[in-house]
Amino acid sequence: MNALRELNRQLESQLRLQTYPLAIRLLESEDEIPGEALRPLRDLGHHLSTCQAFAMSRREGLIVAELKRDMWCPEPVIGYGLEPPPRFFLEGYNRYPQDVATLEAGAIWASREFPRLEPGRYIGVLSAPLASAPFEPHVIAIYCNTAQLTILLLGIAYRDGLDVEVKLSGHAACVYAVVPTLKTGRCWVTLPCMGDRARAMAGDDEIIFSLPPQDAEDLLKGLRHIEKTGRHIPFRRSMQPEYQLPESYEKMAKMLGILNDDLL
Repeated sequence: MNALRELNRQLESQLRLQTYPLAIRLLESEDEIPGEALRPLRDLGHHLSTCQAFAMSRREGLIVAELKRDMWCPEPVIGYGLEPPPRFFLEGYNRYPQDVATLEAGAIWASREFPRLEPGRYIGVLSAPLASAPFEPHVIAIYCNTAQLTILLLGIAYRDGLDVEVKLSGHAACVYAVVPTLKTGRCWVTLPCMGDRARAMAGDDEIIFSLPPQDAEDLLKGLRHIEKTGRHIPFRRSMQPEYQLPESYEKMAKMLGILNDDLL
């Protein structure tokens, strides 16, 4: 947790995020729910979609615990394995006819593309700002813009040079931002879905970077290193032609025949 707190401080100073980084944990028991957590149905008298619960955590700093009975959207119920997917979902009706051409296309997405956990282990989801979460998260989700995402991708690649491999979808951001990272132990990038935008106020400039907590120290080291080399927000911008290349770029440009000494 100390590493997570340090990472949060680095994210806030280097990236200038507009909302709190999220700590997200899937619940196996109600005993894991902090006493101060908001319970939508009990405390508000109505259900919430999970994207709305996440929005309350990242925008208002609240700890929010959702069990199945608190949820409004069915996709996280299926994706988190709170219930087995109904046949109606697997047959493709979740997507057809609203946004796929055929029922078969909807079924392909539901059965092959949609990330989900096996039913039976988890009963709900818990979210809170990373800076103050009183629990160990399974996933850290950072809503950011593309400039901030660039810094995060550079920071995580500092460790081993590997890029982040993702599969993007326009559906179920609350599932895509959690389940792939939980299953693979790798970072992930997700687009806010239509529900996240329309019902939870995700901005048109936002994108979601998900991080497994075990990578927090590596990301922190990477961010601190690249900050020293000028990778921070705001970027320095210039349209100057034939600008000064970094030394390694200059050497490669000469090797490739782009530059010669007469031009320098």
